[in-house]
Amino acid sequence: MIPYKDDNPVSIVPYFTICIIALNVMVFIWELASPTGAEEIAYSFGAIPHSLITFERLQPIHPAASIFTAMFLHAGFFHLGGNMLYLWIFGNNIEDRLGHLRFLLFYLMGGIAAAYAHTLTAPDSTVPMIGASGAVSAVLGAYILLFPRARVYTIMFFGFFYQILRVPALIVIGFWAIIQLVNGLLTSGAAGAKGGVAWAAHIGGFVFGVLVIRIFMIGRRRPRSGSSLP
Repeated sequence: MIPYKDDNPVSIVPYFTICIIALNVMVFIWELASPTGAEEIAYSFGAIPHSLITFERLQPIHPAASIFTAMFLHAGFFHLGGNMLYLWIFGNNIEDRLGHLRFLLFYLMGGIAAAYAHTLTAPDSTVPMIGASGAVSAVLGAYILLFPRARVYTIMFFGFFYQILRVPALIVIGFWAIIQLVNGLLTSGAAGAKGGVAWAAHIGGFVFGVLVIRIFMIGRRRPRSGSSLP
């Protein structure tokens, strides 16, 4: 199941969604071109759980700053492409509902919540966490709450064949959330300690988005369509 767009129009130009995607791409190009290598960059600017708990400085930057730099680093093309695809599909609608500056704050706070959710599962780990997945997960949590009936164009594969379907966001994002939860339970902190996918960060970011989006919407306009919850 690969989503590629939704039928949920926006009334603004999502400047920050576009800027975040562009910045992630530029940083990834820098990672590829850097003579120090992607692994060295990850250890220098990724979020290290042990440092986030103890504030022991194991990197050139302060642990608090590493939370933000880690959000813009990626381990490969698929890591970057998947995160940016989901951000483009769902982020513009959240920026439309929140406004530009609130959206940016929501996105960054979602990344912080995700980093500490991962840290709680592996507090002694010195393996750096990188990627926008946690912050993007917060966007998905907000979207499923605000636009559960919005239709998402999704490529479904059936062996060697595929079909494009319009699937409710509740199903697309709900299916994604179930995968994160199942994998998180199966790995049970092993990924955080030894390296791998930080499933807990995805779950933490998603839960943050679901729980906090209503607070960020205080004072914002009501939607003109009936696609969102009242």
